Amino acid sequence: MRYNEISHFSHPQHILKFEHTEIPFKCDGCREVGIGSHYRCSFCDFDLHMHCAIPSLSIYHPFYTKCSFQFFSRPPGDTPRYCNACEKDITGFVYHCKSCGFDLHPCCAKLPMVLDDGEVKLYLYRKVRAPCHRCGRKGRSWSYRSGCKKYNLHVACVREMLVENWHELYFRHDKGSTRKLETRIPSLRNTLETPHKRSKGKVKKCCEMAGLALQFVISAVLGDPTALIAGVIGSLM
Repeated sequence: MRYNEISHFSHPQHILKFEHTEIPFKCDGCREVGIGSHYRCSFCDFDLHMHCAIPSLSIYHPFYTKCSFQFFSRPPGDTPRYCNACEKDITGFVYHCKSCGFDLHPCCAKLPMVLDDGEVKLYLYRKVRAPCHRCGRKGRSWSYRSGCKKYNLHVACVREMLVENWHELYFRHDKGSTRKLETRIPSLRNTLETPHKRSKGKVKKCCEMAGLALQFVISAVLGDPTALIAGVIGSLM
């Protein structure tokens, strides 16, 4: 469901218009990074992820079959809360289960269970025993895993890559020391290590394709798992 213009309780003074951009933004709802399709008030520089702009009042998630998550505009209670998907702090919009105490960022709650680029599929897992290709650690947050089960990437690590490059995402210094918007996310070359980089045959091809499919993981975590944004990201790898 998509509307060209909407009114929203978090920004009642102006109408929010649907936009699609390759310029990264920070969502004023969940306070997390975003890119692609979103709702924006250009007068106030106010942006909302699609999932934050048109949230569901309640959701169920296949990873938590006994939970019912309710939408909150702010974290409930007085204690700090973190997302059970990406393990990052929750400071804005959230889906919260009162009975279990679990929390999910809106975009994390809507992460696709399968990412398919036409050649390779990546599957979302709650826990993966194999190490992540970004941090080298096991466990931790939710992960996307390739069909060959040799390629893993934590959802948390995708967010960390974005946070680490936050300044570069927005600004670059030119010779005159002025700042300008950077319209594409930085290259992820050399940020991942595949165990098959020296091997040959089908396994190597599988992980090469999984590396290309990383673009879909990034765009999904950013709140817009579309081929358009994924293609832009993939061109920089």
